[in-house]
Amino acid sequence: MDNRFNEVFHSFDPLNPEFRPGNRVIDNFPDHFSFHLFVKSKDSSSKLHVQQLNALAIDSSSSVTNVLIIMDTSIRNNVVSSIAHIHVHDKPMVKTLHHTINVTSIKVEFFALCCGINQATQLHNIFRIIVITDSIHTTKKIFDLLSHSLQKQSASILRDLRSFFTCCPKNTIEFWECPSKSNWYLHKAVDSDTKSFYLTSLLLNRYSWDFSKKAESDDLINKWKMTFQASDLKDRSFLDLIDSDDNILELSYCKVL
Repeated sequence: MDNRFNEVFHSFDPLNPEFRPGNRVIDNFPDHFSFHLFVKSKDSSSKLHVQQLNALAIDSSSSVTNVLIIMDTSIRNNVVSSIAHIHVHDKPMVKTLHHTINVTSIKVEFFALCCGINQATQLHNIFRIIVITDSIHTTKKIFDLLSHSLQKQSASILRDLRSFFTCCPKNTIEFWECPSKSNWYLHKAVDSDTKSFYLTSLLLNRYSWDFSKKAESDDLINKWKMTFQASDLKDRSFLDLIDSDDNILELSYCKVL
């Protein structure tokens, strides 16, 4: 079981150079990435979208310069599974699988996305990356300019994409939505993989956020307090914030949903 997600770490990184105006991927490479959403309004649109996915698979299978990444996640018995299949020239090059608990599914989806893009951008002579997922809203967070709890992972993806776009002007990445209900054959195979692993966690209460993370979170808060107290940025006239009962406000934490 992959336990890397069950750690307390800083998630926000708004001052990262990747989010600096004028230096952002969205500013410098606006034509190198695109999103293709699944239209839910009409059956004919649904069939057309599946036909487009089939055309992508055929095009990728006949080209050695295309990479096809198919991703999916599932939750069973409080265990989140994520999987990504990476195909080059109709051959599965990489298959990644991760299991974890005590984490939201969106974090696992983003982690799988980060791993898939990192591996795809490391391949030689690749000009086009195609990501197919049933969580297109997650992929959009890569280019989200507002603060969110996935910024560190987003910065990592943006660095990989920056290198990928810079090395060749024609390099592109496409994000295609593929809902599970569409039953598209390649995504269905990945979906079956995630559901084929049946893991049962022992002592689930000991892996709960309140139980397993309280000591780490309290320690992190104490470090913040000591850093602030010793900081030269705190002026002598700094006033303590108090509540309605004249108690000094303390830092706290919560589980982000």
